[in-house]
Amino acid sequence: MENRGEKNSVYPLNSYEVHPRTKPTRVFMFIYLCGIIALFYHHLTTLIFHSNNLLPSILLLISDLVLSFMWITSQAFRWRPIRRKVYPENLSKLVKEEDLPALDVFICTADPYKEPPMEVVNTALSVLSFDYPPNKISVYVSDDGGSQMTLFALMQGAKFAKHWLPFCRKHNLSKRCPKVVLKQHDSAHLQLDSQEDFQKMKRLYEEMRRKVDQVMEQGYVDDDIVNEEERQVFHKWRVNEFTRQHHPTVIQVLMESSKDVDISGISLPNLIYLSREKSKHIHHNFKAGALNALIRVSAVMSSAPVVLSLDCDMYCNNHQAPRLALCHLLDPNEGSKTAFVQFPQRYRGIINPTDIYNNEVTRPFIINPEGLDGIGTTNYVGTGPFINLKAFYGGPTQPKVNIFPGFNKDESGLERKTISSKLILEAANKVADCNYEQGTNWGRTLGFRYGSLVEDFFTGYRMQCEGWRSIFCNPKTPAFLGDFPISLNDSLIQVKRWSVGLIEVGFSKYCPFTFGTRNRSLLMGMAYGFYAFWPIWAIPIFIYGLLPQLCLIHDIYFVSQGIHLYLELVCDLWFYVYAYLFSATYIQDLIESYYVYNINFKKWWNEQRMWLIRGATCFIFSFIEFTLNQIGISAPDFSLTSKVIDNEQQKRYDQEIFYFGVESPFFVSLSTFALISLASFSFGMVRVIFMDGKLEEMFVQLFLSGFVLVNSLPIYEAMVLRKDGGRMPTRVTLISVLIASLLCYGAGFSMK
Repeated sequence: MENRGEKNSVYPLNSYEVHPRTKPTRVFMFIYLCGIIALFYHHLTTLIFHSNNLLPSILLLISDLVLSFMWITSQAFRWRPIRRKVYPENLSKLVKEEDLPALDVFICTADPYKEPPMEVVNTALSVLSFDYPPNKISVYVSDDGGSQMTLFALMQGAKFAKHWLPFCRKHNLSKRCPKVVLKQHDSAHLQLDSQEDFQKMKRLYEEMRRKVDQVMEQGYVDDDIVNEEERQVFHKWRVNEFTRQHHPTVIQVLMESSKDVDISGISLPNLIYLSREKSKHIHHNFKAGALNALIRVSAVMSSAPVVLSLDCDMYCNNHQAPRLALCHLLDPNEGSKTAFVQFPQRYRGIINPTDIYNNEVTRPFIINPEGLDGIGTTNYVGTGPFINLKAFYGGPTQPKVNIFPGFNKDESGLERKTISSKLILEAANKVADCNYEQGTNWGRTLGFRYGSLVEDFFTGYRMQCEGWRSIFCNPKTPAFLGDFPISLNDSLIQVKRWSVGLIEVGFSKYCPFTFGTRNRSLLMGMAYGFYAFWPIWAIPIFIYGLLPQLCLIHDIYFVSQGIHLYLELVCDLWFYVYAYLFSATYIQDLIESYYVYNINFKKWWNEQRMWLIRGATCFIFSFIEFTLNQIGISAPDFSLTSKVIDNEQQKRYDQEIFYFGVESPFFVSLSTFALISLASFSFGMVRVIFMDGKLEEMFVQLFLSGFVLVNSLPIYEAMVLRKDGGRMPTRVTLISVLIASLLCYGAGFSMK
């Protein structure tokens, strides 16, 4: 590997290696590109001189155009992948502890029933206990649901933190999330000296959890379980909600570094709860709007130059995470040009061994970012980035921007006030007001950018177009671990939401192929263009998943009818070209997954199966939703993915059994594809075996039908064999049978 470290430094903070697969991959790119050129030569000559049925030929040409387009753009990830190392032990030799930059942590939640408050508390406690000067940490929790239960849980968490933080320091715990540490049966699992300390912390945690669970069951905070100060807070909240027609701003300082200490006498970090003002008459811009409110409030209260953004279920798994990020952000050569350091989105050890729903999405979260890092444009994935605050206000060479129009923080005396002072809280309430952004550049050139449901992807992309670079940091011990959907339907809903947001970027004036290429580079435009048009995978999956099968059912063979497909007669020269293009891309993906990233074969198989499932479901539905939004028929569908774990679903997931137990339109689409392929394969085999059909004429269509059929085995099982709660609902099965029958019947008229 090519190894490059920080130049001219006795104490390097970081280094990187260009991956050894880079040169062989570039050779493969050239060979494969030649195959694509041959493919389209054959497409055109067949279409012009030999095709007797234009519609199927044109559809197959479109399908192969999309496949080729996606393959070409994806090569930006493989052009120069790199892997980095950091040396946090050298950080103290270059920067004194008291000179480390302050850190603001943003945690967003929106629904206490889908995002349980105890999950939020655990995430907050895990970052409050970073191995970092506590007086330099400020944790902000944005609650867009305006839930009393979430605020109550955080109040209890603040009390628990006075015991938890000293406990973590005393025993030098590497993992500092209470639910992870305290789920052990005894202190021996943690190699602690004191069983008494462990049991005491466990009792305190269980007491906190019991109180929060009680409030969740009631649906409100009872005056009997809070002290007088807390009672006044909730009473004021109830009065505000009753007297105002929209949700008022609530800012509550739960811990203040300058005043509060833990049981060992050491200052606690700041912990602030924010529920921003909302009005039915002003668009609140979802999570991006909540994050922008946090940027402004934190600028008034703590003004840290580094910001960490986390999902509410993504707890810290490596207490050294801030120092790892600073090895890049404080780099004397590149640090001032770095917008953010992105840690990969990883998940705690409840993913089943073969990851049946491909929840780890290893390629977008780990493999592709290494390639993007090689060209300096790692994408922002929403959780786990340490962000240079300056990147929210313009390019790296742009002069300082006043983010508070008509309001001068220095002249107002706020710098000399504590964060809980009346003046500070009044200013923070002002900048969190729902009207504050009106007539400003917030969401356009300041803060998180509006215009897409994937505000993370869009904001990181815009930062890079302004001249910033970004870095991918993937330590051996994951910095953050989170939860994931264990229901197939929830997983598809999540991907559909991402897909709608990505299409919004692709069809905007900021399209990566034009705006990105012009403002940054061709490789960056290709990579981000691949993501922006990610849902168009639906086109070839839809065509190859239905057209050959429907033709076979109606005795239309691609060879005899002069219809071009990627395989003709097995003895034909073109067979080898198409066989190579199909197999080479699968083999390359398998080699990268298995040998480079240690992904076993079953997990890889499930990954490609989920690619097909997404193409037949959420990719198609994302196109429909985007189109309807553009013509004003429906509003954006921003549905949260539930973080609540159902015991029955968890049991099936652990057993690697697919869950289909809800009446979802996704499952109607999926079942329709599966039924048509089953019918096609059955018809074809009957003709070959009993009706003297020629296998060489049907080989292509039988292969495609069989490929879909093998991937659909869990669907057939759920429709016919299973009797448990995860089986396919009868109504979904009947609707799918009806649609499949209509498609099979109607296809004969359109193709003959």
